Amino acid sequence: MIRAMLVDDENLALMQLGKLLQEIPDIEVIGSYMDSSLAIDEVSRLQPDVVFLDIHMPGIYGLQAAELIQETYPAVKIVFVTAFDEYAVQAFDLYALDYVLKPIRRDRLTRTVERLKMSILNNPEVQEVAPHSILLKCLHTMQIEMSGHEPVILKWRTAKAQELFAYMLHHRGQLVRKDVLFELLWPDYDIPKATTHLYTTIYQVRQALKRIGVDIHIHSLSMKEGYVLDAARVRLDTEEWEQALKQLDGVTSDNIHAYQRLLEMYSGDYLSDCDYLWAEHERQRLRKLWIQHAYLLGEYYLEQEFLNESMMVYLRVQQQDPYEETCYLELMRVYDQLEDKAAVEEQYERLVLVLNELDVTPSQKTIAWYDNWKLSSYA
Repeated sequence: MIRAMLVDDENLALMQLGKLLQEIPDIEVIGSYMDSSLAIDEVSRLQPDVVFLDIHMPGIYGLQAAELIQETYPAVKIVFVTAFDEYAVQAFDLYALDYVLKPIRRDRLTRTVERLKMSILNNPEVQEVAPHSILLKCLHTMQIEMSGHEPVILKWRTAKAQELFAYMLHHRGQLVRKDVLFELLWPDYDIPKATTHLYTTIYQVRQALKRIGVDIHIHSLSMKEGYVLDAARVRLDTEEWEQALKQLDGVTSDNIHAYQRLLEMYSGDYLSDCDYLWAEHERQRLRKLWIQHAYLLGEYYLEQEFLNESMMVYLRVQQQDPYEETCYLELMRVYDQLEDKAAVEEQYERLVLVLNELDVTPSQKTIAWYDNWKLSSYA
C-alpha cells in the first residue's frame, strides 16, 4: 500500500485529489495539508511514500517546499500537481517523480500511481555503508571507491549537477549562498528561472548520492539563503595525500618507499578532467606541492646514482606539467651522467619549443648550463 500525503492551499483541490486517489487501488491518503510549513513538519513523523504537492503555494514556494520535504525525509517521492503549461512542467519533470496537470483526470492519476509502484519496486533501500569506508577521489577524475572495490566514476544526470556537487565539495563545511550558485551555473537566467533550476539540481545531486550510498549530505539553510555540504564521514584523496606529505621529513633510505608511493598517488591534477575555472587556484597549489615533492625524490635518486629512477621521476613531472622548466634541466643533468648526448640535446630543443609557445626563452641558468655542457662534451 502506497502512503500518500497531499499538500495544496485550495481545500476543494485537496478534496478532489483525495477522492480520486481513494478510487485507485493500493494507495492510501494519510494526511492532507493546506499549509506547506505544517506538511514539512509532519513528513518525518508520517513517513509517506509520496507527497502530491501543488507547485503554486503561498508562503513557501512549491519547489522550495519540495526541497525541504526531501531534506527532512529523503526517502519520499514528489509528484507535482500544477496548472502550469507543458513548457514549465518540463523543468519540474526533472525534479519530481511525476507531475499531474490541473484539472486532474482519473486516468492520468492512475498512470502516476503505477509509476510510483514501479519506482518503489525498482529502488530498494540502499544498504548503509560504514563511516569512513568510502574514498572520494578528486585527483584527475572524480571517482568513488568503496572499501574492497575498484573506484568508479560518479555519474550525474546533468553537467550542472556534477559541477554543483564539485563546487559544494570544494567548499565543504562552508555556507554557499544561492546567489553565488546562480552566478556560477545560470548567470544568464532571471532569479525565478535560476531558482527552479537550482532546486532541481540540488534534488538530482541528493538522489545520486543516496543511490550510490555515499554518506554526504547537503543541508538547506533557509534563513541564510544557502547550503552547506557535510562530507565528514567520507575520506578525500586530496586531504589524505597532503596530510601524508606533511608527515615526511627529508628523503632517506628509510622513507624512500613512502616518497615514491606519494609520488604515484598523485594520479593527476585536482578535478583536471572537468577543468573548472573556480578550481584553478587549488589545482595549482596541489600541483606545486607535488612538483616540490618530486624534485626532492629525483635529487635523492641522482645523489645516490640511481640514474634511471631519477630520470623516471623527472619525466613524470614533465608529463604532468610540460612548461615546468626545471625538470628539463634536471633531465639534461641525468642524461649527461648517462653519457647520452643526443638525449641532452633533445631535452634542450624540446624546452625551447615549449617555451616558444609562451613567447619566452629558457632562463639564463639553463642556457649557461647547456652552453658549458656543449663546450665540455665536444671539446
